Amino acid sequence: MKTLRYKSSGSDVHVLEEILVAIGYDVFVSTFFGKDTHNAVMDFQKKNNLVIDGIVGPKSWSLLIAAQESLTKFNDKYLSEQDLIDFAEKFDIELAAVKAVNEVESSGKGFLIDGRPRILFEGHIFWRELKGNGLIPEDFLTDRVKNVLYKKWTRSFYEGGGKEYDRLEKAAGMSDIKGVHDAAYASASYGAFQIMGFNYKILGYPSVDSYVADMYTHERAHLNAFGIFCKVNNLIQHLKSKDWAAFAKGYNGPAFKENKYDTKLKKAYDKYKAL
Repeated sequence: MKTLRYKSSGSDVHVLEEILVAIGYDVFVSTFFGKDTHNAVMDFQKKNNLVIDGIVGPKSWSLLIAAQESLTKFNDKYLSEQDLIDFAEKFDIELAAVKAVNEVESSGKGFLIDGRPRILFEGHIFWRELKGNGLIPEDFLTDRVKNVLYKKWTRSFYEGGGKEYDRLEKAAGMSDIKGVHDAAYASASYGAFQIMGFNYKILGYPSVDSYVADMYTHERAHLNAFGIFCKVNNLIQHLKSKDWAAFAKGYNGPAFKENKYDTKLKKAYDKYKAL
């Protein structure tokens, strides 16, 4: 493949843009290397510890192709349209409503390109879970762990993608005490519907580790957990009535207004309803 950069043109650009789309970037596929492609390449380089210059040389090409191949490898772990249709019929919910939650929670993708479920680690939940396990959070506070252990919710420590696993492992590795490990894994949300690990009991799992292990298997496991969670917490009624504020409050907690979850859900629902 040729080395490409901003304003390059030709068939290799077309291949590059197809790969970018396949791995989740929103770029226009053509034979011209435009600004959208340039920004996507730089984002990919940043996330993969490459020189961030927007130039697609041998190293960037090799990692882009590997990312696409890895994604293809894990395609059999993804939900199908029929899976969502069956779920909607089972709970008597509009298909557009199910798709809306799926999109808002994880952009419709339950796995990273390396096959691990998408997660988001919450340091304030970790604080709470440590206390729930009879531990004193303050005893573990150091500068090294300040991005994974804090008393109040903040988005400032989110890193996204695979780096959320770095945060999770940092938290789990703070101590050999079992309560720390369990608290850490209970403090992340998992998969296509981003259900927190501390919900493992109400979802029917014997331990948080068994819940996490199931989230590695298939997006159907994510969808099943979503259905149980909504049923147990009486959220099905809000999906049926499209009361997005009530659903968002029950699903995401009182901070849903700050994150505009209800607005995002309605927008996504309207989009899928119109299809």
